[in-house]
Amino acid sequence: MRVAFYAGSFDPVTNGHLDVVLRAFAVADRVVVGIGVHPGKTPIFSFDDRVAMLRAAVAAADADKEGRLDVVAFQGLATEAAAEAGASLLIRGLRDATDFDYEMQMAGMNRSLRPEISTVFLPASPQVRHITGTLVRQIAKLGGNVADFVPSAVAERLRARYAE
Repeated sequence: MRVAFYAGSFDPVTNGHLDVVLRAFAVADRVVVGIGVHPGKTPIFSFDDRVAMLRAAVAAADADKEGRLDVVAFQGLATEAAAEAGASLLIRGLRDATDFDYEMQMAGMNRSLRPEISTVFLPASPQVRHITGTLVRQIAKLGGNVADFVPSAVAERLRARYAE
């Protein structure tokens, strides 16, 4: 069984994240999403909220894939978390050339740390290429409509969070 590991903060889960997760199933039998939990950072959503939003988004998009999805918390190196999950692939989404340059450096370092784990780059689909979690958070915080950038359940949670 080929296992892929996709690491990120997913705060919030965006349509870009969902695009990468769903396409990762083309190269892996199982996809493990590693949600980075950093004690020094205060996310807008709890780990449990992010897990629930991610699972709901995947189930709504493709119920068959939801059964092949695992979600774990991790601290530290993504390569170590990937190894603990039994992954042989690290999935990385690419939006543009800036992402590519950074991710190539990371892939080289990750290969040095864990040569048995390969990095697979998945270019963002054109309709989600411009979406970033940072921009979504900023738009939501300022009262803007983020419905085109995140799954519907996430948009509802963002509206509720910033309506407080």
